[in-house]
Amino acid sequence: MAQRGGRANDGRANGGVLGWIERTGNRLPDPVFIFFYLIAALVVISVLASVAGYSALHPTQHDAHGAPVLIAATSLLAPENIRRLWADMPLTFTGFHPLGYVLVVMLGAGIAERTGLFAAAMRGAVHGAPKALLTPMVALVAMMGNLAADAAYVVLIPLAGILYAAAGRHPIAGIACAFAGVSGAFSANLLPGQLDALLFGITEAAAEALVPSWDANIVGNWYFISGMTLVFLPVIWYVTDRVIEPRLGVHAAADAPPELSVDEQKPLDAAQKKGLARAGIAALAVVLLWAWFLFGPGTPLLDQAAQGPARLSPFFKSLVAGFFVLFLACGWVYGVAAGTVNGHRDIVRMMQESMADLAYYLVLAFAAAHFIAMFAWSNLGLIFAVQGAELIRASKLPVPALLGLIVLLTGAVNLFVGSASAKWALLAPVLVPMMMLLGVSPEATTAAYRVGDGATNIITPLMVYFPLILTFCQRWQKDFGLGSLAATMIPYSIGLLAVGLALTIGWIALEIPLGPAAPVHYTIP
Repeated sequence: MAQRGGRANDGRANGGVLGWIERTGNRLPDPVFIFFYLIAALVVISVLASVAGYSALHPTQHDAHGAPVLIAATSLLAPENIRRLWADMPLTFTGFHPLGYVLVVMLGAGIAERTGLFAAAMRGAVHGAPKALLTPMVALVAMMGNLAADAAYVVLIPLAGILYAAAGRHPIAGIACAFAGVSGAFSANLLPGQLDALLFGITEAAAEALVPSWDANIVGNWYFISGMTLVFLPVIWYVTDRVIEPRLGVHAAADAPPELSVDEQKPLDAAQKKGLARAGIAALAVVLLWAWFLFGPGTPLLDQAAQGPARLSPFFKSLVAGFFVLFLACGWVYGVAAGTVNGHRDIVRMMQESMADLAYYLVLAFAAAHFIAMFAWSNLGLIFAVQGAELIRASKLPVPALLGLIVLLTGAVNLFVGSASAKWALLAPVLVPMMMLLGVSPEATTAAYRVGDGATNIITPLMVYFPLILTFCQRWQKDFGLGSLAATMIPYSIGLLAVGLALTIGWIALEIPLGPAAPVHYTIP
């Protein structure tokens, strides 16, 4: 007998440390008010830090005389910050990084959900398929989905919940598995992508401060990120099937939202099969259209001026819009064939309903956007990052242990500064030259940074997609709170960090090349 929300009432989910974390976290106020309380605390801390003269030297910015610029803690009660808070409030909210991605993709995904396309496709996909391989399949697709950048969060993660429900398993286990793959294993992949171009662009600038002739190797971490994929896959598989899903208990299919409910035993009727066939044709048409944009006359989605994977940057950025068009087209043609769409007014209604589902997320995003922005205004995040890097420079550990420490530092800083490029832009100017002087290549330092950058993504509310993942979970289980999500993701974070740390230390100790023409050691010319 399951409780509302789909958890078995057998006490298994509430025991042990994770149970305590979940109970404690769920007794906290609503996440919206948690952010407001954090803002109040941040204001007080910023005032005290400003009065105390808390500061650090910026590693990249210099004044007219060549001296490093001082980063000083700024009071959030300073006139310019008060003015920025009230005058720029609409811009702070609408400029919240994931907001536009979520709204655009969910407009199309809402149609695919409400026409029944997702449910029919998942039932067809899992029929006769080995359920034992569902978790590694979802985890691998999620890690490869990093090539799609932000689109992976708003597309793959909710789809994983539907896929698990279709297989008769707990949908939140699927969401957790996909979240761990997309975000916890953030840099793991079998192919280099736009993240490599972004990070190595920063690495090159940092290395040139010491060796002006050093040029970035965009595939300099290819072997390493492939290794990350291979070692992270069994971790996510084990944690999902052996730790998380047993805690979640039995999912009650009756508690699923109507547009997300699935019944794998019910055969598809003729209209649904016809709809799936037409949706497949529509999907092929959209893929061909995007291929034409990529390779056709003018190559609008290809940056001809760039080199390597960076040439595909416009294509990767277009994938959010691409998924919107894909879901819209496939959902519409499926609905017409299956009888769930009788005209364009049904499409508009479904879009409206999909936006209504995001109402709580919009409120939460408003609070989260202001906290993250005010944290940046105070300069406290920058100072924490710079001073943490200075601690590493002062240590005299062996090279493998030192790179392991970089992993841990990055994981800690990641709890406060979510952006991968922002963190690396702050840390690289100190870490890269320092390690080059110790005989360690910039590629090795970048690899260590990437491990730490992913593992703690999934346990910090400062991660910009954390509120969205909570919203996805609450669609299946209404009482799933902030503590529930934290307790669910902590085992993944610990496992990924431990295995990633061991991989980094072992890789460096064995002196395995990190990519083509990217050795571990480096000799300054």
